[in-house]
Amino acid sequence: MLLLLLGIIVLHVTVLVLLFVSTIVSQWLVYGEHTADLWQNCSSGSVFQCLASSSNEWLQSVQAMMILSVIFSVL
Repeated sequence: MLLLLLGIIVLHVTVLVLLFVSTIVSQWLVYGEHTADLWQNCSSGSVFQCLASSSNEWLQSVQAMMILSVIFSVL
């Protein structure tokens, strides 16, 4: 029983760490000199330039759900 409880705790902590990392980390997508993530799109050609991610409704809802999931997981 104690081993099962320990396994559940380790699983929950792992999921919490992965949630924080996936929300915070940049460069989810790397293609040559172009990187993209949940918050911004960057290109590093002759000039390094970062633009905000597109303002699609689905992307804004994903951003909101990621932030809410982090907040609720802390609570």
